[in-house]
Amino acid sequence: MADNSKIDGMRYPSIDDLLKVIDSKYKLAYAAAKRAKIIEEENYTSLEDPKCKKAIGQALEEILAGDTKITFSDEKND
Repeated sequence: MADNSKIDGMRYPSIDDLLKVIDSKYKLAYAAAKRAKIIEEENYTSLEDPKCKKAIGQALEEILAGDTKITFSDEKND
């Protein structure tokens, strides 16, 4: 029987959990891409022991953990 673990898609972090932190899939994708680019350029993540090896997964882990401060231009700063 074939190993389906690699073709089932992303399992961690959960999209449902991530959408509790950022209210839009589009904002989430944008924020994760920006953070992943920084992680790759600086070769640094704020996580001590990331579960994901790729920068995009690490960026999503950081967002879920609240380690990344994200503000969008359509949001008001009170």
